[in-house]
Amino acid sequence: MSVSAPDLEASVRFYTEVFGMERVPAPKFPDQVVAWLRLGEQQLHLFQREGAPQYHHFALDVDDFEAAYLQVRNLEVRDDATFLSGIRELPGGEAQMYIRDPGGNLVEVNWPDASSLDRGVVSDIERLVDVVPQDADGLAARLYTRAAGHAQNEPLGQG
Repeated sequence: MSVSAPDLEASVRFYTEVFGMERVPAPKFPDQVVAWLRLGEQQLHLFQREGAPQYHHFALDVDDFEAAYLQVRNLEVRDDATFLSGIRELPGGEAQMYIRDPGGNLVEVNWPDASSLDRGVVSDIERLVDVVPQDADGLAARLYTRAAGHAQNEPLGQG
C-alpha cells in the first residue's frame, strides 16, 4: 500500500505510534522521497507528496483496538465526517473506525469482534443496523481479517 505524506516524518511518527509499525530500509528514487514501514507481513509505503483523495482509503486490522482507539482519541485524528460518524459495529459483528493520517489519508481501522471490546474504554460504539437499515446482502456482509487469530479471507465465526 502506498499513500501520500506531505510531511514524511510526521506520517512516520503517526504510523509508528498509533499502529506500532516499524520503519524498514527503503530504496532511493530519482524524484521521490519515500519511507517504508512494516507491520507483520504488511508494508506501507509513504511518498512525500501533496494531497490525498477524500474517500480513497485502506484498511488495517489491529491486534489491540482499544489501544489504537485511545491513541486516536489522544491525537484527535478520528474522521467522523467522511463516512458515518463514530465507532461502528458492522452487521457481521466487527468494529470499525475511520481516521486521518497527517497527510490527510483516510484509514479504516478494523477489529473482528465488537462484543469483545471493553465498553468502559470504547464507549461510543453504534450498531450500523440501528443507523442505516440493511437489506439481506448488507446483513450478510463480513470483513475478512487476520486479527485475533482469524485467517485472511476466512469468514468470522469459522476460525
